[in-house]
Amino acid sequence: MANSQLIKGSLQTIILKLLEENEKMYGYEITQKVKELTAGEIKITEGALYPALHKLEAEGLLSTEIQQVDNRVRKYYRLTQNGEKEVNAKMSELKAFMENMQRIINPGLNPDYNF
Repeated sequence: MANSQLIKGSLQTIILKLLEENEKMYGYEITQKVKELTAGEIKITEGALYPALHKLEAEGLLSTEIQQVDNRVRKYYRLTQNGEKEVNAKMSELKAFMENMQRIINPGLNPDYNF
């Protein structure tokens, strides 16, 4: 279904929003949560996810924590204070974008109509 370019452009927002809702997550957990929430329609590859996570970490929006789980090492990601602020900014940006897309796609609809 989903266009990979659209997903790529939304990946940071997806990651930040999931971490806001789940406190901390590891990479595979993020991919599975997206797959679950979208009934398999959106699949995030590790090749797309990890560069985005590393970029968000480098920008100071995420912190990491290494934990030993069974015999595996897991790297958990969580929002920093700046990351929490960025979630709000990204969600406002996304909302405005979606409203504008609705105006383009359905110009006759009331822009305040919630789907």
